Amino acid sequence: MRRGRSTAIALAAFLQLGLAGQALAVQPSEVLDDPALEARARTLSSGLRCMVCQNQSIDESDAELARDLRVLVRERLLAGETDSQVMDYVVSRYGEFVLLQPRFTIRNALLWSTPIVLLLIGGGFLVARASARKPATPVALTPDEERRLSDVLKDVDRR
Repeated sequence: MRRGRSTAIALAAFLQLGLAGQALAVQPSEVLDDPALEARARTLSSGLRCMVCQNQSIDESDAELARDLRVLVRERLLAGETDSQVMDYVVSRYGEFVLLQPRFTIRNALLWSTPIVLLLIGGGFLVARASARKPATPVALTPDEERRLSDVLKDVDRR
């Protein structure tokens, strides 16, 4: 019985520590009365980057700018905008960097594929250059060069 109780206490402590890292910075004054709108606001704000912290969503950040963005998202939702309209508005104000998961666009595809394309071009250039080289063909020595070579080799043998 005693062992089961200590295990339960240890499990409860472990769960509390595990949940402590996921604390949200949303203040009670920011929470919307409508649970459906609040759920939408949480979903949207979990996908927006805190411009101060940069590795946290605005939902997790205590920065003043993150708070302002959380309030802005909730104001836009209260105004009747759709989720995509809210996100488009935030992106138009702060740029695509505000998104934790950037949208797939041609510009982003080019940005991410450029290093691979450059490596392929460079590799192709090296392969083409290596295959274009012809092995050196041996050239026959003139009789004068053969005589001088033979003299040099004789001098080396004598030493």
